Amino acid sequence: MSTHAFETPGQAFKSGAQNTIPLIVGAIPFGIVFGTLGPVNGLSFEATLCMSLIVFAGSAQFISLGLLAAGASPWLIVLTTFVVNLRHLLYAVTLIPMVRTLPQRWRAPMAFWLTDETFAVVAGRLASEHRGQFHWYYLGSALSMYLNWQLCTLLGLTLGEWVPDIENWGLDVAMAVTFIGIVAPQVVNRPRLAAVLAAGVCSVWWRDWPHQLGLFAAALTGILCGLGAEMALQDRKSELAEGGC
Repeated sequence: MSTHAFETPGQAFKSGAQNTIPLIVGAIPFGIVFGTLGPVNGLSFEATLCMSLIVFAGSAQFISLGLLAAGASPWLIVLTTFVVNLRHLLYAVTLIPMVRTLPQRWRAPMAFWLTDETFAVVAGRLASEHRGQFHWYYLGSALSMYLNWQLCTLLGLTLGEWVPDIENWGLDVAMAVTFIGIVAPQVVNRPRLAAVLAAGVCSVWWRDWPHQLGLFAAALTGILCGLGAEMALQDRKSELAEGGC
């Protein structure tokens, strides 16, 4: 008989944290780079740390930082990060059956701590038969990711203060490399490739638009192209299935 059936809250919490370790390791360099880049791009020590504490969304934080450095307007920053984070709505819908009966004191922090990494970990739990103590398992994963992100941001900030003339090290290149590192592992099928290529080409093509509107338009174009490619792929699969019958 599986021990998961008799898992205590503490065991579930520990299991969630342990299963997140590989993703924590992968997030370490991104957190450090963000902490280093914050002051280089005009944020104070406190503002950079607060962004990680309050926002806690790696891709949104890097995008916001890039837009701030480019002099984009506040409304454009908010709108762009909103579009980028729309995927979290899909995550939330998937988790509704598991959190519907939980009190608000659980659901609110779980919503705040929802990230790509934690969703990937808990999705594995959902796919198995071992769903007991799900909220504690989720909490173990989410809190370990959150603590790791704060420590890495603080480490990056500290390095930025200790290392002289770090702003002259070409860290703007590091931001571009970080974006590539975030996006590349997600390109696992043709619709996502279409989205990335469309957004990349359009961002270069529209780079001279005022108020950095080209970045937002490119992101929206990428989303629409990816959605269109996904719909076309599903239609093609349906046609093949009907033809096979």
